[in-house]
Amino acid sequence: MKDFFEAVETRSNAWPAGRRDLHWHLLPPPTEETVDALLGPYGGLIRTPGLEMVWPQWLHVTVLHAGPHAEASGEEITEMTDRVRAAVAGTGPVSLTFARPSVGTVAIERAARPGVEARALWEATWAATTEVVGERWQLLPEIYYPHLALAYAGSDAAHADRTDMKSELSDIDAGETTVEFDALTLVSQWHTHRRIVWEPLATVPLG
Repeated sequence: MKDFFEAVETRSNAWPAGRRDLHWHLLPPPTEETVDALLGPYGGLIRTPGLEMVWPQWLHVTVLHAGPHAEASGEEITEMTDRVRAAVAGTGPVSLTFARPSVGTVAIERAARPGVEARALWEATWAATTEVVGERWQLLPEIYYPHLALAYAGSDAAHADRTDMKSELSDIDAGETTVEFDALTLVSQWHTHRRIVWEPLATVPLG
């Protein structure tokens, strides 16, 4: 596998370690039942040498990666949040069904469906951000699909053999998981080149 964190640090719109960026997330309910369903069957797989597992408190479905927190004033953050709140008022909770994990080149992820409801949230946060800051930031992703990462490839990614992990995954008898999300959360997020962490800034109820 390839180091996920090196990739985000060296891309054209680099996100260096330690820099706080504004993100909108769907956060799974922090219940033992939900965490067990999302992570439990794959505990051994996501602890493979070379991977950095996502700790339960940092599980997230990214909706939008906006721009550096330091480049936005408090008034701009408030206005963006108010615009998102107005855009999603009355939408109701969003239910996503997460597929079995896939072993990618930089992470182990669980893709989710249906994409249409989550994509509407991406469109709402994208529009609200652009209306406030214009073209100041390159917003990510440019094409959206909902997914949840269970582990990222780290600095020792070369030790994580994808074929071996796919073989291990084929022996895990676990199916899909459906999770209901009742809010969008705006966070100030950074990475340590080992894991992704954040500080919550605002919660916008769905409905």
